[in-house]
Amino acid sequence: QVQLVESGGGLAQPGGSLRLSCAASGFFFLESSMSWFRRAPGKDRELVASISPDSYNTYYADFVKGRFAVSRDNAKSVLYLQMNRLKPEDTAVYYCKEDLRNYWGQGTQVTVSS
Repeated sequence: QVQLVESGGGLAQPGGSLRLSCAASGFFFLESSMSWFRRAPGKDRELVASISPDSYNTYYADFVKGRFAVSRDNAKSVLYLQMNRLKPEDTAVYYCKEDLRNYWGQGTQVTVSS
């Protein structure tokens, strides 16, 4: 049974940091590119960052470049998103996604507010 379980969301102040985790199971994590998406209230879901299976290649949306960092631990089958210098417009539900077979997690809420 495939599972992608996000954690680490919550409330952060503008300028603060959060680290999201996505624990994967039920598939061969090592062979999959992985991505983080987000959906803000009233907006479409958008791609935030992606990482190749060997972590060699990463992609970041312009709106998070220089602030967010995607990484993975293949030994633990965990995907991470380090979010720094958070802005109120980063408020959204964040989802991890397995790119090979299109598996999605249930999402974790991130709220940036003072």
